[in-house]
Amino acid sequence: MAKELLNEVVSENGAVYAKRKKTRPRIGVFGVGYFKYWSQFEGLLDDMMQKQAVLIQKIEALDSAEIVDFGLVDDATKAYEMVPKLQAANLDLIFCDMLTYATSSTFGVIIKSIDVPIVLVALQPDKAMDYSRASTYMQLYNDDICSLPEFAGVAVRMGKKVPDTIIGTLHDDPAADAEIETYCRIAAVLHDLKTSRIGHIGHPIEAMLDMHSDSTMLTAHFGPHIVQCEAHEIVSQYQKATEQEIDAVKERILSYFDTPDPVSDPISEKLRDSDLYIAARAAVALEKFIQVKKLDGLAYYYDGPDDSDTRVVMSNLIIGNSLLQGAGFPMCGESDLKTCIAMLIMERLGIGGSFAEFHPVDFKEDFVLVGHDGPHNIAIADGQPVLRSLKKYHGKPGFGAGVEFKIKQGPITMLSISSTFDGKMKFVIAEGESLEGPIPPTGNTNTRGFFKPDVRTFLKRWIKEGPTHHFALGVGHHAETIQKIADYLKIESVIVR
Repeated sequence: MAKELLNEVVSENGAVYAKRKKTRPRIGVFGVGYFKYWSQFEGLLDDMMQKQAVLIQKIEALDSAEIVDFGLVDDATKAYEMVPKLQAANLDLIFCDMLTYATSSTFGVIIKSIDVPIVLVALQPDKAMDYSRASTYMQLYNDDICSLPEFAGVAVRMGKKVPDTIIGTLHDDPAADAEIETYCRIAAVLHDLKTSRIGHIGHPIEAMLDMHSDSTMLTAHFGPHIVQCEAHEIVSQYQKATEQEIDAVKERILSYFDTPDPVSDPISEKLRDSDLYIAARAAVALEKFIQVKKLDGLAYYYDGPDDSDTRVVMSNLIIGNSLLQGAGFPMCGESDLKTCIAMLIMERLGIGGSFAEFHPVDFKEDFVLVGHDGPHNIAIADGQPVLRSLKKYHGKPGFGAGVEFKIKQGPITMLSISSTFDGKMKFVIAEGESLEGPIPPTGNTNTRGFFKPDVRTFLKRWIKEGPTHHFALGVGHHAETIQKIADYLKIESVIVR
Protein backbone atom coordinates (compact mmCIF):
# COMPACT_ATOMS: atom_id res chain seq x y z
CA MET A 1 0.00 0.00 0.00
CA ALA A 2 1.03 3.64 -0.32
CA LYS A 3 3.31 5.64 1.94
CA GLU A 4 2.55 5.73 5.68
CA LEU A 5 -0.74 3.80 5.62
CA LEU A 6 -2.03 2.45 8.90
CA ASN A 7 -4.10 -0.63 9.59
CA GLU A 8 -7.42 -0.89 7.79
CA VAL A 9 -10.22 1.35 9.01
CA VAL A 10 -13.91 0.45 8.86
CA SER A 11 -15.96 3.11 7.09
CA GLU A 12 -19.46 4.16 8.08
CA ASN A 13 -21.14 1.90 5.54
CA GLY A 14 -19.16 -1.16 6.58
CA ALA A 15 -16.54 -1.12 3.83
CA VAL A 16 -12.88 -1.39 4.74
CA TYR A 17 -10.15 0.89 3.46
CA ALA A 18 -6.65 1.89 4.49
CA LYS A 19 -5.74 5.18 6.12
CA ARG A 20 -2.45 7.07 6.33
CA LYS A 21 -0.85 7.72 9.67
CA LYS A 22 -1.87 11.00 11.23
CA THR A 23 0.67 13.76 11.12
CA ARG A 24 2.34 14.59 14.42
CA PRO A 25 3.55 18.18 14.33
CA ARG A 26 5.93 19.62 16.92
CA ILE A 27 4.29 22.13 19.25
CA GLY A 28 6.26 24.19 21.74
CA VAL A 29 4.84 25.40 25.06
CA PHE A 30 6.32 28.04 27.35
CA GLY A 31 4.75 29.94 30.20
CA VAL A 32 5.25 33.57 31.17
CA GLY A 33 5.17 35.22 34.60
CA TYR A 34 6.86 37.95 36.65
CA PHE A 35 9.90 36.93 38.67
CA LYS A 36 9.24 39.47 41.44
CA TYR A 37 6.07 37.66 42.50
CA TRP A 38 7.77 34.41 43.54
CA SER A 39 9.54 35.82 46.60
CA GLN A 40 6.53 37.92 47.53
CA PHE A 41 3.94 35.11 47.45
CA GLU A 42 5.07 31.72 48.67
CA GLY A 43 3.69 28.86 46.62
CA LEU A 44 2.61 31.01 43.66
CA LEU A 45 5.38 29.74 41.38
CA ASP A 46 4.42 26.13 42.09
CA ASP A 47 0.81 26.95 41.29
CA MET A 48 1.89 28.55 38.01
CA MET A 49 3.82 25.47 36.99
CA GLN A 50 0.84 23.29 37.84
CA LYS A 51 -1.35 25.44 35.60
CA GLN A 52 1.12 24.99 32.75
CA ALA A 53 1.17 21.23 33.38
CA VAL A 54 -2.61 21.15 32.95
CA LEU A 55 -2.37 22.90 29.56
CA ILE A 56 0.27 20.43 28.42
CA GLN A 57 -1.90 17.54 29.59
CA LYS A 58 -4.78 18.91 27.50
CA ILE A 59 -2.61 18.94 24.39
CA GLU A 60 -1.19 15.50 25.12
CA ALA A 61 -4.69 14.10 25.57
CA LEU A 62 -5.48 14.99 21.96
CA ASP A 63 -2.68 12.61 20.91
CA SER A 64 -2.11 14.73 17.82
CA ALA A 65 1.26 16.39 18.37
CA GLU A 66 4.72 16.04 19.85
CA ILE A 67 5.01 18.51 22.74
CA VAL A 68 8.20 20.36 23.64
CA ASP A 69 7.99 21.98 27.10
CA PHE A 70 10.27 25.01 27.43
CA GLY A 71 9.31 25.83 31.00
CA LEU A 72 8.74 29.33 32.33
CA VAL A 73 10.05 32.72 31.14
CA ASP A 74 9.84 35.36 33.87
CA ASP A 75 12.43 37.96 32.89
CA ALA A 76 14.17 39.37 29.82
CA THR A 77 17.34 37.32 30.26
CA LYS A 78 15.43 34.06 30.09
CA ALA A 79 13.56 35.31 27.03
CA TYR A 80 16.81 35.92 25.17
CA GLU A 81 18.13 32.53 26.29
CA MET A 82 15.00 30.81 25.00
CA VAL A 83 15.12 32.22 21.46
CA PRO A 84 17.85 29.85 20.13
CA LYS A 85 16.15 26.91 21.85
CA LEU A 86 12.87 27.68 20.11
CA GLN A 87 14.66 28.16 16.80
CA ALA A 88 16.49 24.85 17.14
CA ALA A 89 13.39 22.81 18.01
CA ASN A 90 11.92 22.74 14.48
CA LEU A 91 8.48 23.72 15.78
CA ASP A 92 5.28 24.08 13.79
CA LEU A 93 3.38 26.16 16.35
CA ILE A 94 3.96 27.62 19.83
CA PHE A 95 1.56 28.08 22.73
CA CYS A 96 2.56 30.91 25.07
CA ASP A 97 0.81 30.14 28.37
CA MET A 98 -0.21 33.41 30.03
CA LEU A 99 0.07 32.11 33.60
CA THR A 100 -0.19 35.46 35.37
CA TYR A 101 0.83 39.02 34.67
CA ALA A 102 4.20 39.15 32.88
CA THR A 103 6.09 42.14 31.58
CA SER A 104 6.40 42.19 27.82
CA SER A 105 10.17 41.89 28.13
CA THR A 106 9.48 38.16 28.53
CA PHE A 107 7.91 38.13 25.07
CA GLY A 108 9.26 40.97 22.92
CA VAL A 109 12.46 39.37 21.67
CA ILE A 110 10.65 36.06 21.15
CA ILE A 111 7.93 37.49 18.90
CA LYS A 112 10.60 39.53 17.10
CA SER A 113 12.88 36.55 16.43
CA ILE A 114 10.50 33.64 15.82
CA ASP A 115 8.59 33.11 12.57
CA VAL A 116 6.64 30.12 13.88
CA PRO A 117 3.00 31.01 14.71
CA ILE A 118 2.54 31.87 18.40
CA VAL A 119 -0.82 31.55 20.15
CA LEU A 120 -1.35 33.32 23.47
CA VAL A 121 -3.30 31.03 25.83
CA ALA A 122 -5.03 32.75 28.75
CA LEU A 123 -6.95 30.12 30.73
CA GLN A 124 -7.60 31.16 34.29
CA PRO A 125 -8.15 28.36 36.81
CA ASP A 126 -11.29 29.80 38.46
CA LYS A 127 -14.43 30.76 36.59
CA ALA A 128 -14.73 33.71 38.98
CA MET A 129 -12.99 34.92 42.09
CA ASP A 130 -14.68 34.43 45.44
CA TYR A 131 -14.88 38.12 46.19
CA SER A 132 -15.77 37.64 49.85
CA ARG A 133 -12.45 35.80 50.35
CA ALA A 134 -10.42 37.52 47.61
CA SER A 135 -6.73 38.27 48.02
CA THR A 136 -3.85 39.56 45.95
CA TYR A 137 -2.61 35.99 45.69
CA MET A 138 -5.96 34.88 44.26
CA GLN A 139 -5.92 37.73 41.79
CA LEU A 140 -2.43 36.88 40.55
CA TYR A 141 -3.44 33.20 40.37
CA ASN A 142 -6.21 34.21 37.94
CA ASP A 143 -4.43 37.06 36.14
CA ASP A 144 -4.11 35.19 32.83
CA ILE A 145 -5.54 37.89 30.56
CA CYS A 146 -3.76 40.82 32.25
CA SER A 147 -0.77 40.93 29.90
CA LEU A 148 -2.64 40.22 26.65
CA PRO A 149 -2.98 43.90 25.66
CA GLU A 150 0.67 44.58 26.52
CA PHE A 151 1.88 41.58 24.51
CA ALA A 152 -0.33 42.59 21.56
CA GLY A 153 1.02 46.13 21.59
CA VAL A 154 4.62 44.94 21.73
CA ALA A 155 4.04 42.53 18.85
CA VAL A 156 2.95 45.49 16.72
CA ARG A 157 5.95 47.52 17.85
CA MET A 158 8.18 44.61 16.81
CA GLY A 159 6.71 44.68 13.30
CA LYS A 160 4.64 41.54 13.77
CA LYS A 161 0.92 40.80 13.67
CA VAL A 162 -0.93 40.52 16.95
CA PRO A 163 -0.88 36.82 17.89
CA ASP A 164 -4.07 34.81 18.09
CA THR A 165 -5.46 34.33 21.58
CA ILE A 166 -7.41 31.68 23.44
CA ILE A 167 -9.34 33.15 26.38
CA GLY A 168 -11.29 31.05 28.84
CA THR A 169 -10.93 28.83 31.87
CA LEU A 170 -8.48 26.07 32.54
CA HIS A 171 -11.16 23.60 33.59
CA ASP A 172 -14.57 22.67 32.17
CA ASP A 173 -14.39 25.00 29.18
CA PRO A 174 -15.35 23.10 25.98
CA ALA A 175 -14.97 26.21 23.83
CA ALA A 176 -11.38 26.77 24.93
CA ASP A 177 -10.59 23.07 24.58
CA ALA A 178 -11.99 23.15 21.04
CA GLU A 179 -9.74 26.10 20.18
CA ILE A 180 -6.68 24.23 21.45
CA GLU A 181 -7.65 21.25 19.32
CA THR A 182 -8.13 23.49 16.27
CA TYR A 183 -4.64 24.97 16.64
CA CYS A 184 -3.19 21.47 16.92
CA ARG A 185 -4.85 20.62 13.59
CA ILE A 186 -3.51 23.85 12.10
CA ALA A 187 -0.05 22.79 13.26
CA ALA A 188 -0.51 19.51 11.39
CA VAL A 189 -1.35 21.43 8.21
CA LEU A 190 1.66 23.71 8.57
CA HIS A 191 3.93 20.72 9.25
CA ASP A 192 2.80 18.80 6.19
CA LEU A 193 2.83 21.78 3.87
CA LYS A 194 6.53 22.27 4.53
CA THR A 195 7.44 18.57 4.45
CA SER A 196 5.21 17.08 1.72
CA ARG A 197 6.20 15.78 -1.69
CA ILE A 198 3.52 16.51 -4.29
CA GLY A 199 3.90 14.66 -7.56
CA HIS A 200 3.21 16.39 -10.87
CA ILE A 201 2.66 14.70 -14.21
CA GLY A 202 2.03 16.44 -17.51
CA HIS A 203 0.36 19.84 -17.58
CA PRO A 204 -3.03 21.43 -17.06
CA ILE A 205 -5.43 21.07 -19.95
CA GLU A 206 -4.11 23.66 -22.39
CA ALA A 207 -7.16 25.94 -22.35
CA MET A 208 -7.44 26.23 -18.55
CA LEU A 209 -5.25 29.27 -17.97
CA ASP A 210 -6.44 29.76 -14.39
CA MET A 211 -4.76 26.50 -13.34
CA HIS A 212 -1.21 27.02 -14.59
CA SER A 213 1.28 27.52 -11.78
CA ASP A 214 5.00 27.81 -11.09
CA SER A 215 6.26 24.86 -9.04
CA THR A 216 9.03 26.94 -7.50
CA MET A 217 6.53 29.57 -6.34
CA LEU A 218 4.37 26.87 -4.78
CA THR A 219 7.39 25.80 -2.75
CA ALA A 220 8.10 29.45 -1.91
CA HIS A 221 4.57 30.13 -0.66
CA PHE A 222 3.60 26.77 0.85
CA GLY A 223 6.77 24.71 1.38
CA PRO A 224 6.20 21.34 -0.31
CA HIS A 225 8.58 19.93 -2.88
CA ILE A 226 6.94 19.45 -6.27
CA VAL A 227 8.25 16.16 -7.66
CA GLN A 228 8.22 16.18 -11.46
CA CYS A 229 7.18 12.68 -12.50
CA GLU A 230 6.54 10.87 -15.76
CA ALA A 231 3.48 8.95 -16.91
CA HIS A 232 5.58 5.94 -17.89
CA GLU A 233 6.48 5.46 -14.21
CA ILE A 234 2.83 4.54 -13.53
CA VAL A 235 2.46 2.65 -16.81
CA SER A 236 5.43 0.43 -16.00
CA GLN A 237 3.87 -0.45 -12.64
CA TYR A 238 0.61 -1.22 -14.48
CA GLN A 239 2.41 -3.61 -16.80
CA LYS A 240 4.05 -5.41 -13.84
CA ALA A 241 0.85 -5.78 -11.74
CA THR A 242 0.07 -9.42 -10.90
CA GLU A 243 -3.34 -11.07 -11.10
CA GLN A 244 -3.24 -11.68 -7.36
CA GLU A 245 -2.68 -7.98 -6.69
CA ILE A 246 -5.42 -7.00 -9.12
CA ASP A 247 -7.94 -9.42 -7.60
CA ALA A 248 -7.25 -8.07 -4.12
CA VAL A 249 -7.90 -4.50 -5.22
CA LYS A 250 -11.03 -5.55 -7.12
CA GLU A 251 -12.32 -7.02 -3.87
CA ARG A 252 -11.55 -3.78 -2.01
CA ILE A 253 -13.32 -1.73 -4.67
CA LEU A 254 -16.47 -3.86 -4.69
CA SER A 255 -16.58 -3.84 -0.88
CA TYR A 256 -16.80 -0.06 -0.89
CA PHE A 257 -18.68 0.93 -4.06
CA ASP A 258 -22.16 0.08 -5.27
CA THR A 259 -22.60 -0.80 -8.97
CA PRO A 260 -26.22 0.00 -9.84
CA ASP A 261 -27.97 -0.21 -13.18
CA PRO A 262 -27.85 2.88 -15.40
CA VAL A 263 -30.60 5.46 -15.00
CA SER A 264 -31.07 8.34 -17.45
CA ASP A 265 -27.64 9.21 -18.86
CA PRO A 266 -27.09 7.42 -22.19
CA ILE A 267 -23.29 7.50 -21.83
CA SER A 268 -23.42 5.53 -18.56
CA GLU A 269 -23.74 1.78 -18.15
CA LYS A 270 -23.64 -0.74 -15.33
CA LEU A 271 -20.02 -1.27 -14.34
CA ARG A 272 -18.40 -3.55 -16.89
CA ASP A 273 -16.05 -6.31 -15.72
CA SER A 274 -13.43 -5.07 -18.17
CA ASP A 275 -13.59 -1.54 -16.71
CA LEU A 276 -13.35 -2.88 -13.16
CA TYR A 277 -10.29 -4.93 -14.13
CA ILE A 278 -8.52 -1.97 -15.73
CA ALA A 279 -9.40 0.32 -12.81
CA ALA A 280 -8.13 -2.21 -10.27
CA ARG A 281 -4.92 -2.80 -12.22
CA ALA A 282 -4.40 0.98 -12.50
CA ALA A 283 -5.02 1.31 -8.74
CA VAL A 284 -2.34 -1.30 -8.02
CA ALA A 285 0.06 0.65 -10.24
CA LEU A 286 -0.84 4.00 -8.71
CA GLU A 287 -0.34 2.84 -5.12
CA LYS A 288 3.06 1.34 -5.98
CA PHE A 289 4.02 4.53 -7.82
CA ILE A 290 3.08 6.69 -4.81
CA GLN A 291 5.11 4.43 -2.53
CA VAL A 292 8.20 4.31 -4.75
CA LYS A 293 8.23 8.08 -5.29
CA LYS A 294 7.43 8.76 -1.61
CA LEU A 295 4.60 11.10 -2.56
CA ASP A 296 1.98 12.68 -0.32
CA GLY A 297 -0.22 13.71 -3.24
CA LEU A 298 -0.39 13.96 -7.02
CA ALA A 299 -1.66 16.34 -9.68
CA TYR A 300 -1.72 14.92 -13.19
CA TYR A 301 -3.09 15.18 -16.70
CA TYR A 302 -1.62 13.16 -19.52
CA ASP A 303 -2.93 11.90 -22.84
CA GLY A 304 -1.39 9.24 -25.06
CA PRO A 305 -1.79 7.61 -28.46
CA ASP A 306 -5.08 5.86 -29.18
CA ASP A 307 -5.26 2.34 -27.69
CA SER A 308 -1.87 2.76 -25.98
CA ASP A 309 -1.21 1.60 -22.44
CA THR A 310 -0.42 5.22 -21.58
CA ARG A 311 -3.90 6.42 -22.54
CA VAL A 312 -5.61 3.45 -20.92
CA VAL A 313 -3.75 3.86 -17.62
CA MET A 314 -3.75 7.65 -17.35
CA SER A 315 -7.48 7.86 -18.11
CA ASN A 316 -8.37 5.12 -15.62
CA LEU A 317 -6.78 6.37 -12.40
CA ILE A 318 -10.12 7.65 -11.06
CA ILE A 319 -10.94 4.78 -8.71
CA GLY A 320 -7.38 4.37 -7.46
CA ASN A 321 -7.25 8.12 -6.86
CA SER A 322 -10.50 8.01 -4.91
CA LEU A 323 -9.20 5.21 -2.68
CA LEU A 324 -5.99 7.13 -2.06
CA GLN A 325 -7.85 10.37 -1.33
CA GLY A 326 -9.96 8.58 1.24
CA ALA A 327 -6.71 7.28 2.75
CA GLY A 328 -5.32 10.81 3.05
CA PHE A 329 -3.39 11.35 -0.20
CA PRO A 330 -4.88 14.23 -2.27
CA MET A 331 -5.06 13.17 -5.92
CA CYS A 332 -5.97 15.90 -8.35
CA GLY A 333 -6.98 15.52 -11.97
CA GLU A 334 -6.35 18.03 -14.77
CA SER A 335 -2.86 18.63 -13.30
CA ASP A 336 -4.17 21.30 -10.92
CA LEU A 337 -1.35 21.69 -8.38
CA LYS A 338 -2.92 24.63 -6.54
CA THR A 339 -6.11 22.70 -5.86
CA CYS A 340 -4.05 19.66 -4.85
CA ILE A 341 -2.50 21.82 -2.12
CA ALA A 342 -5.97 23.08 -1.10
CA MET A 343 -7.08 19.45 -0.82
CA LEU A 344 -4.01 18.64 1.29
CA ILE A 345 -4.87 21.49 3.67
CA MET A 346 -8.40 20.20 4.11
CA GLU A 347 -7.32 16.59 4.53
CA ARG A 348 -4.82 17.46 7.26
CA LEU A 349 -7.51 19.50 9.01
CA GLY A 350 -9.57 16.30 9.04
CA ILE A 351 -12.41 17.71 6.94
CA GLY A 352 -11.98 15.78 3.69
CA GLY A 353 -11.11 17.88 0.67
CA SER A 354 -12.73 16.67 -2.55
CA PHE A 355 -11.96 17.95 -6.06
CA ALA A 356 -14.86 20.22 -7.05
CA GLU A 357 -16.25 22.94 -9.31
CA PHE A 358 -19.68 24.49 -9.89
CA HIS A 359 -22.23 22.64 -12.00
CA PRO A 360 -25.76 23.75 -13.01
CA VAL A 361 -27.85 25.95 -10.72
CA ASP A 362 -31.27 24.88 -9.50
CA PHE A 363 -33.11 28.20 -9.52
CA LYS A 364 -36.32 26.51 -8.36
CA GLU A 365 -34.88 25.35 -5.03
CA ASP A 366 -32.03 27.90 -4.85
CA PHE A 367 -28.94 25.68 -4.80
CA VAL A 368 -26.02 24.90 -7.10
CA LEU A 369 -24.63 21.48 -7.85
CA VAL A 370 -21.02 21.23 -6.65
CA GLY A 371 -18.83 18.40 -7.90
CA HIS A 372 -16.54 17.12 -10.66
CA ASP A 373 -15.76 14.12 -12.77
CA GLY A 374 -12.74 12.10 -11.78
CA PRO A 375 -11.35 11.35 -8.31
CA HIS A 376 -13.06 12.29 -5.06
CA ASN A 377 -12.56 11.89 -1.34
CA ILE A 378 -14.61 8.83 -0.44
CA ALA A 379 -13.95 9.44 3.25
CA ILE A 380 -16.62 12.18 3.22
CA ALA A 381 -19.18 10.40 1.04
CA ASP A 382 -22.85 10.44 2.01
CA GLY A 383 -23.81 6.79 1.89
CA GLN A 384 -22.23 4.25 -0.41
CA PRO A 385 -20.40 5.68 -3.44
CA VAL A 386 -21.41 4.43 -6.88
CA LEU A 387 -19.34 3.19 -9.82
CA ARG A 388 -20.66 3.46 -13.36
CA SER A 389 -19.03 2.58 -16.66
CA LEU A 390 -18.89 5.64 -18.89
CA LYS A 391 -18.70 5.33 -22.68
CA LYS A 392 -16.72 8.57 -22.74
CA TYR A 393 -15.11 10.97 -20.27
CA HIS A 394 -16.59 14.27 -21.35
CA GLY A 395 -13.93 16.73 -22.50
CA LYS A 396 -11.12 14.21 -21.98
CA PRO A 397 -9.73 11.15 -23.79
CA GLY A 398 -10.70 7.61 -22.95
CA PHE A 399 -13.56 5.79 -21.26
CA GLY A 400 -14.05 3.53 -18.25
CA ALA A 401 -15.29 3.60 -14.68
CA GLY A 402 -16.52 6.82 -13.07
CA VAL A 403 -17.11 7.60 -9.39
CA GLU A 404 -20.44 9.08 -8.31
CA PHE A 405 -21.50 10.23 -4.86
CA LYS A 406 -22.69 13.12 -2.73
CA ILE A 407 -20.70 14.41 0.21
CA LYS A 408 -22.17 14.24 3.69
CA GLN A 409 -25.18 16.38 4.41
CA GLY A 410 -24.68 19.42 6.60
CA PRO A 411 -22.18 22.27 6.69
CA ILE A 412 -19.49 22.46 4.01
CA THR A 413 -16.44 24.66 3.33
CA MET A 414 -14.79 25.52 0.01
CA LEU A 415 -11.19 26.63 -0.59
CA SER A 416 -9.91 27.93 -3.92
CA ILE A 417 -6.22 28.83 -4.21
CA SER A 418 -5.70 31.32 -7.00
CA SER A 419 -2.72 33.36 -8.14
CA THR A 420 -2.77 37.09 -8.81
CA PHE A 421 -1.27 39.30 -11.50
CA ASP A 422 1.80 40.02 -9.38
CA GLY A 423 2.48 36.31 -8.80
CA LYS A 424 1.14 36.06 -5.26
CA MET A 425 -1.29 33.46 -3.94
CA LYS A 426 -4.81 34.11 -2.68
CA PHE A 427 -7.24 31.97 -0.67
CA VAL A 428 -10.90 32.33 -1.63
CA ILE A 429 -12.99 30.65 1.07
CA ALA A 430 -16.71 30.15 1.64
CA GLU A 431 -19.12 28.16 3.76
CA GLY A 432 -22.44 26.61 2.81
CA GLU A 433 -24.67 23.60 3.35
CA SER A 434 -24.87 20.23 1.62
CA LEU A 435 -28.58 19.51 1.15
CA GLU A 436 -30.44 16.23 0.87
CA GLY A 437 -31.85 15.35 -2.53
CA PRO A 438 -31.18 13.53 -5.82
CA ILE A 439 -28.15 14.24 -8.00
CA PRO A 440 -27.62 13.53 -11.73
CA PRO A 441 -26.73 9.83 -12.31
CA THR A 442 -23.76 10.70 -14.53
CA GLY A 443 -20.92 8.84 -12.87
CA ASN A 444 -19.66 12.12 -11.41
CA THR A 445 -19.73 13.59 -7.92
CA ASN A 446 -22.42 16.19 -7.28
CA THR A 447 -23.61 17.76 -4.05
CA ARG A 448 -26.54 20.15 -3.63
CA GLY A 449 -24.79 23.24 -2.31
CA PHE A 450 -26.82 25.97 -0.61
CA PHE A 451 -25.12 29.32 0.02
CA LYS A 452 -26.37 32.48 1.69
CA PRO A 453 -27.98 34.88 1.06
CA ASP A 454 -29.10 33.14 -2.14
CA VAL A 455 -27.32 31.21 -4.87
CA ARG A 456 -27.33 34.04 -7.41
CA THR A 457 -25.85 36.60 -5.01
CA PHE A 458 -23.33 34.15 -3.60
CA LEU A 459 -21.99 33.15 -7.00
CA LYS A 460 -21.56 36.78 -7.99
CA ARG A 461 -19.60 37.46 -4.79
CA TRP A 462 -17.48 34.31 -5.20
CA ILE A 463 -16.61 35.11 -8.82
CA LYS A 464 -15.77 38.70 -7.89
CA GLU A 465 -12.79 37.44 -5.83
CA GLY A 466 -11.05 35.86 -8.84
CA PRO A 467 -10.97 32.19 -7.81
CA THR A 468 -9.87 29.26 -9.94
CA HIS A 469 -12.75 27.21 -11.32
CA HIS A 470 -11.60 24.24 -9.23
CA PHE A 471 -11.62 24.20 -5.44
CA ALA A 472 -11.35 21.81 -2.52
CA LEU A 473 -14.64 20.87 -0.86
CA GLY A 474 -14.74 19.75 2.77
CA VAL A 475 -17.26 19.01 5.49
CA GLY A 476 -18.03 21.34 8.40
CA HIS A 477 -17.67 25.08 8.71
CA HIS A 478 -13.96 25.91 8.90
CA ALA A 479 -13.53 29.17 6.98
CA GLU A 480 -11.96 31.04 9.90
CA THR A 481 -9.54 28.18 10.60
CA ILE A 482 -8.43 28.11 6.96
CA GLN A 483 -8.04 31.88 7.04
CA LYS A 484 -5.71 31.53 10.04
CA ILE A 485 -3.59 29.15 7.96
CA ALA A 486 -3.47 31.76 5.18
CA ASP A 487 -2.39 34.37 7.71
CA TYR A 488 0.39 32.13 9.04
CA LEU A 489 1.56 31.55 5.46
CA LYS A 490 1.39 35.31 4.78
CA ILE A 491 -1.09 34.70 1.97
CA GLU A 492 -3.98 37.01 1.12
CA SER A 493 -7.39 35.52 1.92
CA VAL A 494 -11.04 36.42 1.75
CA ILE A 495 -14.14 34.72 3.14
CA VAL A 496 -17.04 35.15 0.71
CA ARG A 497 -20.27 35.81 2.58
